[in-house]
Formats: sequence, C-alpha cells, structure tokens
Amino acid sequence: MTNITTVSIPKPLANKIKDLCKGTGFSSLSSFVVYVLRQIVSEKPTGEKGFSKRDEEIVKKRLRSFGYIE
Repeated sequence: MTNITTVSIPKPLANKIKDLCKGTGFSSLSSFVVYVLRQIVSEKPTGEKGFSKRDEEIVKKRLRSFGYIE
C-alpha cells in the first residue's frame, strides 16, 4: 500500500482542474494533481536550493492559470 497524505485546495480550483481532466487519460483530480506536482518537482535539478527568480515566475504563472493566485 502506498503512503499518501491529503492536501486541501479551494473548490473553484478543483472544479477547474476537473474540467481540464475531461477527455484526458487522467482518471481523477488526484491523479492529475500528482502528475503536475511531479512535473514541477522533476524540473528542479537536484542539489539546488530554493527557487531562482525564473522558477518562481513559472510557478506563479501556473498558479495564476489555475486561479489559485491573482
């Protein structure tokens, strides 16, 4: 059995993600979110600490696109 944890996100964001998942290979909101988070984490070379300004702007842009921040 896999160890998991629960993360809470605002319902409007969850609904947007569910809409994005329609017609894709993702079977659930959770599977999509796990995929996106893995992509973000894997983009960071190991050994680096913190975010560069460029990384920070990329993350902010993604969060804005999902309606999480303004």
